Amino acid sequence: MANFNFTLAAPHGQSWRDLSRRPAAHSPYADRVTLSVHRDMAELEADWRALDASTLNSLHQSFDWCAAWTRAHDGQLLVVRGAIADQLLFFLPFEVERGHFFRTARLIATEHSNLNTGLFAAEIERVPRDHLARLLSEGVRRALRAHADVVALERTPAVWRGLPHPLAVLPGIANPNASFQLSLAGDMERTIAQLNAKRRRKKMRLSERRLAELGGYDYVVAREPAEAHALLETFFRQKAARLEAQGLPDVFGEPETRAFFRLLINRHREGDSLLELNAIRLKGEHQGRIIAVTGLSRKGDHVICQFGSIDDTIAADSSPGELLFYRVIERLCGEGVALFDFGIGDQPYKRSWSTVETALRDIALPLTLRGYAAAGLHRAVVRAKRVIKANKALYALVQRQRRRWRASAEIAAD
Repeated sequence: MANFNFTLAAPHGQSWRDLSRRPAAHSPYADRVTLSVHRDMAELEADWRALDASTLNSLHQSFDWCAAWTRAHDGQLLVVRGAIADQLLFFLPFEVERGHFFRTARLIATEHSNLNTGLFAAEIERVPRDHLARLLSEGVRRALRAHADVVALERTPAVWRGLPHPLAVLPGIANPNASFQLSLAGDMERTIAQLNAKRRRKKMRLSERRLAELGGYDYVVAREPAEAHALLETFFRQKAARLEAQGLPDVFGEPETRAFFRLLINRHREGDSLLELNAIRLKGEHQGRIIAVTGLSRKGDHVICQFGSIDDTIAADSSPGELLFYRVIERLCGEGVALFDFGIGDQPYKRSWSTVETALRDIALPLTLRGYAAAGLHRAVVRAKRVIKANKALYALVQRQRRRWRASAEIAAD
């Protein structure tokens, strides 16, 4: 463990709120913020779980989520801890990826995260913004420059749950994708009244009528681990088949990624769920056939849809994915959930369900001379993706080219 100190405390007799209203040049500081770098999650568990309790900290940086990821992946773990004396301020849990030219520190499991916030204590609000920016830039640079060339803080919100986020003090650029949420209003009728309720109910009745012709269906919530694991394997098969049909790579195909999601099912959080599997299962002639699956994570009153899939070889005209979302949201309305999160990525079904669009930011913090080149490249790639996605014709062209490259690679491999 290494320690790094930074002067950031308020002078005697003044509150942080008073100080935050004054220019930094008029603020003498005497005490110090200590940053320490840790490689062992276990030694931080008690403090980490205390920060988990805040609804403003993403489930994706929770102790159990990160522990499952690190167990499934063989990566270098570095956790930056910030504190003033005995008062914990934040954790930033990183894993270091070693590329051909750069070492990049990313928040753990960023590849499969819908929202990254880091872990901040409420006391972080007392730190003036300019000093917080210096702490998160100069401080993290000194703490990690021996281990990485650049820090990539991706998919971070400028504002979350109506409050400015601490990471917003750092300069960043817009992520090519936003995330989409639906505010739940206590019951299904009031919730869909925010949308086109008449159209939504009509679509649901049509789905049910078409499934009734096949013998009906059950809405399934996996309550036992064995059932959850069976539905997860069904999802892996369905998703792989659909992505292959579209000529796209299977982002869930890596053994480490699949092991991670299996581990989430086996880890339990009191009152919350790391991964809950829901499905539409046919009755009648096709008894037991699963035609739609979704995986949900819950933290307090916030539920995130982590993934979803459908079997489009049967009853595709019944819109089983839409029906599954209707039943999921209907159930959650009665379980104290305030926000249903469809996650990152702009897709028509997400827009049709959502009342909130959350803009996300990417922050590239160079740590070394080589890291400045890495940060510039990162920003250039993000901007290029944003331009491509904003142009439908160009995006379609890129997708077609990706499919051609993938087909050529498969032919060469054979």
